Amino acid sequence: MNPPPDRASLRAALRERRRALGAAQRIVAAEALADRLLALPFFPRSGCVAGYWAVDGEIGLHAFQLRLPAGIRYCLPVLHPDGRLRFAPWRTGAPLVENRYGIPEPDVAPGDTLAAAEMALLVVPLTGFDADGNRLGMGGGWYDRSLAFRRTQAPPPWLVGAAFATQRTETVPTEAWDVRLDAICSETGTWLAGDAT
Repeated sequence: MNPPPDRASLRAALRERRRALGAAQRIVAAEALADRLLALPFFPRSGCVAGYWAVDGEIGLHAFQLRLPAGIRYCLPVLHPDGRLRFAPWRTGAPLVENRYGIPEPDVAPGDTLAAAEMALLVVPLTGFDADGNRLGMGGGWYDRSLAFRRTQAPPPWLVGAAFATQRTETVPTEAWDVRLDAICSETGTWLAGDAT
């Protein structure tokens, strides 16, 4: 039996898998992902839902954003100096600025952002996942620090990973600081952690 790969090696392999997908496949996958996210048993009908700006081959949320119910405010993450993410409402066409990683985020004052705990649901990007709701991120720890309160608190906010099916792996090596997701959606399936309803 082979030992599980270390997180850095697994992350690199899964990023390559994700980047190898063609443009047409990405568009179809984003549409199917939107269907799965909106069909989640705990999907809110009002409040704030956080998404992300897809980079580095991540599955896009454009179709999801366009199909959100009228009572939902869509938010994007904003890097905060305390090492956590804050979230700001954003609509297509609203001003964006690039953060230090080159990722677009809403051009708002820090006081106009919301804490993760104020979201009804967060759709988070990932590099890899397993069927137990374990997420492998990019390695910076932004989401784990921002969502640490969920290790001891029940939802909301609900935490949902978004990925291409090719990013699924048998086991994601976990660390004490990792925050498990309530669900993971890809273009081909939805995995609910435990009895997340």
